[in-house]
Amino acid sequence: MKEIIATLLGVLFGIGLMLSGMTDPDKVRGFLDVAGSWDPSLALVMVGGISLAAIGYIAASGRSRSWMGERIDIPTNNIIDRRLILGGLLFGAGWGIGGMCPGPALVNLGAGYRGAAIFVVAMVAGMLVHDQLSKWMANRNS
Repeated sequence: MKEIIATLLGVLFGIGLMLSGMTDPDKVRGFLDVAGSWDPSLALVMVGGISLAAIGYIAASGRSRSWMGERIDIPTNNIIDRRLILGGLLFGAGWGIGGMCPGPALVNLGAGYRGAAIFVVAMVAGMLVHDQLSKWMANRNS
């Protein structure tokens, strides 16, 4: 049952991304081009997403289990450090260059958009490089 609910919510999320324009790389680049011909329409999508996430966060705070019985682990780290800033810069650069972030990229991949395949391969390669660098740094510092 959990898998069915997760699949339905994933499909609903994908449909929402498509309807909002978040899967259109040109629209995303237009949103990010604040110094040029800025398209603010995706700001409303982001505000809606943040608002919905805030409601979910408030509903989950104080609970140890989700409505489906899964354990809830709300992160407690609130430190802004070099790794967070570098990660945010890399994420933003990838978003700006590719016009996609992970969710819309996976929706576009499922829709057969060729550019998404390149983006997803690069994203996975970046994750693997990050994991290897993290292990190497941890071993070096031990």
